[in-house]
Amino acid sequence: MKFSVAAIALAFSSLTTVSAFSVGLLGPTTINDNSLTTSFTLRVSTSSDEATKVVDDNESDNDDVNVNNDNEVIFRRNDEEVFGKHKRPTSFATKCASLYHPNRGAERGLATPVYFGSTFLLDDAAHGARLHEKREAPYTDDDGFVYSRWGSPTNEAAALQIAAIEGVDDPNKGAVGKCLLFNSGMSAITSALMAVLRAGDHAIFPFTVYGGTHEFAENFCKEWGIEVTYVDASGVDGPENYKKAFQDNTKVVYTETPANPTMRLTDLAGVGKVVDERYGVAEDTPGTDANARKRPWVMVDGTFATPYHQRVLDIQGVDVSIHSATKYLGGHSDILAGSVTSRSEPFLHHCSKVQKLITVPLNPMDSFLLARGLRTLDVRMQRHGENAIKIARMLEEHPAVLSVFYPGLDSHPDRQMSDGIYSSGRDDDDDDEDSKQTYGGMVTFIMAGEDDIALQRASNVCEHLRVINLAVSLGGVESLVEHPASMTHGMIPREQRLAGGLADGLIRLSVGLEKARDLIEDLKNALDRCDEPANDDFGI
Repeated sequence: MKFSVAAIALAFSSLTTVSAFSVGLLGPTTINDNSLTTSFTLRVSTSSDEATKVVDDNESDNDDVNVNNDNEVIFRRNDEEVFGKHKRPTSFATKCASLYHPNRGAERGLATPVYFGSTFLLDDAAHGARLHEKREAPYTDDDGFVYSRWGSPTNEAAALQIAAIEGVDDPNKGAVGKCLLFNSGMSAITSALMAVLRAGDHAIFPFTVYGGTHEFAENFCKEWGIEVTYVDASGVDGPENYKKAFQDNTKVVYTETPANPTMRLTDLAGVGKVVDERYGVAEDTPGTDANARKRPWVMVDGTFATPYHQRVLDIQGVDVSIHSATKYLGGHSDILAGSVTSRSEPFLHHCSKVQKLITVPLNPMDSFLLARGLRTLDVRMQRHGENAIKIARMLEEHPAVLSVFYPGLDSHPDRQMSDGIYSSGRDDDDDDEDSKQTYGGMVTFIMAGEDDIALQRASNVCEHLRVINLAVSLGGVESLVEHPASMTHGMIPREQRLAGGLADGLIRLSVGLEKARDLIEDLKNALDRCDEPANDDFGI
């Protein structure tokens, strides 16, 4: 039902007091009037069994007047009216089971609240019907929330912040993008892949890819009838290696840069270019089917670099940015989280549907912790990088170390690419001297010795450390070390692992925010004792 603004204002002006059970008579009203200038506020008293509605034409409060995607103005009841229609409970049992909310003003709390509610009050049945008919998307519109599996306020607030640091909030750089948050990095990776891959499709992955991603490609993609090809994605030859693997049915070109754990870099601009040359430039029309697109989806797992160093969606040809937000984005080793960001509405719709039906959004408490971690990302990443370069230089000089992989070292095989990739938090209009150039907090090194000897030495070094923690994961304020061959990448066949540059004696170090001198002394002590069994430290 559609009314003019004047008619609605006239109707409200005659209202004084009505029964709490009569609020449904007002109904959700759609207004088609481009000259909307009138505003009104509905206030409902809950001090008795009667709800009093007061119309105040002098207040400027348009929270209950919204515009939908068809440019129709949707009238929504405000929060006070929705909550206020309920009777004040008088019995003990009903008081216990009722929902009590703070007075107005609570929404001005500086920090985003943690909304634990699984479900949300509706205006009326028609409002519920509208919400259930909507096309799945990362964020709600002005019609509000319905159920936390489809999106919740704290989750959305953190997602908006990640979208902002990814750079997709700027309409001058293309379509405004959005972000989806998941309950782990692997959930984000698998959701992005499931959003667009179907039986008969082909996907290309790098040899050096996170172990969980490799496991999903081998144990699920192939079983679902999806063809998988692996290529050497590193260095200046990476784009050509992808190009050689292209097929007519290629639907995903997956990259991971810097690579986990070898720290090799991928030329993303080059990958985007060869994909455009073969399949054409991406054209995504909102409302269309993502699976109908002929051009492959170029996805980037940029967990190691974070948007502090590389904003991959600013690169021509890149469609999807993925992060394990458990790592640097969260930054404190206290949550599991993952993010998927894109400017493509069809992709985001499909990914939202996967999240709603198969995976799950990030829960409210972890969303809050993630948002809190994001606020210090800029300063944390600077310190991570400052510590890491000092450690990398020490490792390069130690006789027990065969080689070190750190993008800031001249010895890194992709050194000629690293300055262009690691932006160190700089904005487009910053001068180079405004910020110190850093190269992230991840350092990889290989122990000297033949295969079995190097393998044992790497294990011994990890177990001799007393400041640095032996634990999987990375990106926290504390330093972590692990031995990929026996830990995170143990599920990858040795032949394929070696082909990707992951040697038996390779150690991955996530450099934290401790004093660099303490970390260097700890590493030197462990390296000097690399041939001693670590059991001796425990008196065994």
